[in-house]
Formats: sequence, C-alpha cells, structure tokens
Amino acid sequence: MNATWSRFNIVSIVLGFAFLYLPIVLLVVFSFNASRLVTVWGGFSTQWYAALFRNQGLMDAAWVTIRVALVSASAATVLGTMAALVLTRYTRFRGRVLFTGMVFAPLVMPEVITGLSLLLLFVAVGLDRGFLTVTLAHITFSMCFVAVVVQSRLISFDRSLEEAAMDLGAPPVKTFFQITLPVIAPAIISGWMLAFTLSLDDLVIASFASGPGATTLPMKIYSQVRLGVTPEINAACTILIGIVSLGVIAASIVNKRREVQRRRDEQAAMRLD
Repeated sequence: MNATWSRFNIVSIVLGFAFLYLPIVLLVVFSFNASRLVTVWGGFSTQWYAALFRNQGLMDAAWVTIRVALVSASAATVLGTMAALVLTRYTRFRGRVLFTGMVFAPLVMPEVITGLSLLLLFVAVGLDRGFLTVTLAHITFSMCFVAVVVQSRLISFDRSLEEAAMDLGAPPVKTFFQITLPVIAPAIISGWMLAFTLSLDDLVIASFASGPGATTLPMKIYSQVRLGVTPEINAACTILIGIVSLGVIAASIVNKRREVQRRRDEQAAMRLD
C-alpha cells in the first residue's frame, strides 16, 4: 500500500509540475524556432530576438514596464516595511483594525475592482493617466505583499537585540538601521522581488490605470496575441522569464549569504561570552 501510494504521489507531482511548467518550456523552445509558424518547428534560430529588438513598439513597452516595476517595487517595499513595523510593534492604537484592513485589502480584492476603483480615483482628482498613475496603482496592490513577507519576519524577531543596543546608549533610529534592518533585510529583499515580479506581470490593473505613452509590455503582448501569437512575442516572454529567474536566483544567493554570515556572527558572539 505504501509503495502504491508513493508511486501515486510521484506521478501526481510529476504531472502537476508538467502542467505548470511544460507550457513555459515550450514557449522558450519555440522562441528559437526558425519558422514563423509558432506551432511548427523549423530549426534553431535566434532571428526573432533580433526582430524583437527592432520592434520599436515592444521595446518602448518593455522600457515602460521596467521603469514602472523598479519605481513601484522600491516604493512598495518602503511603505510595506513601514506598515509591517506598525502592525507588529504597535498592537494597540485607535483605528488599527481599519488600518489592517486597508493594508491587506488588495490581497483579496479582485483586480478588476481594484483597477476600476483606482481609475475612478484618478479621474476624481484630475490625474492624467500615464506613467505616474500606473506606478501608483502598482504600489497600491504590491505594498500588501511586501507587508505580509516583512511582518512574518518581524513576528519571529528577537526584540532583546534591540533592547540590548538601546541599553548600551544607541538611539531608536540607530538601533533600527544597525540592528533591526540587517536582520530583516532578507525579508525586505524578498518583498522587493515579489513586488517587482507582480508589477512586471500585471495586466488588469495597468489596463485601467494606463494612458497614452504608458503602455506596459503585458498590455502590448495581450493586444497583439488577440491577432495571433508571433515569434517575437515568444522571444519577449522568454526574456521576461529570464529576468525574473535571474532575480529570484540572485535574491536567494544574497539571502543565503546573509543567513550564513548571521550564523557566523552568532557563533562568534557565543564564543566571546
């Protein structure tokens, strides 16, 4: 029975991963297809990557997407970290329930509702839709993801480290930047990567918040896919997959090195004691 269930579990896992990742693998493979027919293999070629970089519309959309992702992820990381600190350190203040609901509402709110509400807000305040409104929209919905990641790290944070630093005369601000921030840095980096990835991938909210001159790459790809998938789109998606994968790998390496360094510091401190 155990062997049967083990085989069943293995087959289930393989099929599950194949269902998730086989389409991505096929997309990457066919981005090197020499044939213009995306479903017929015509040999290996990198011509569609060259065609992609000559496609000014896709390149402009990619540049807008990267700028929006960088700005929105950075701002969302700062705001999300501040929100996580408030929720973790200040457990009792008037309006805490309302504040918590406002921070985490985008997690459960349908993207269509979020995008429409932001559109109505931008129209009400007289903001012309463009790069600024797309960036603000991405900050709004990605900040909560950063807050969740950082808050989970702060919950397990040893407050005695801060107390020891302040007992030795360090002011609260210095204590935060020299004690708290280095410890929670891996969570902050992970939150930034998550916000950056979400911004790169967003289509629905950006469709409501964008305007002339602020078309993101997902919007551009979606508008072209309705007329048929082209090899240039496969190449663009492959590059996006590569950027996200490299970012995740880099963040994992940085977090691993920080964790190893932290353990070494703890062991050195124990030897001194």
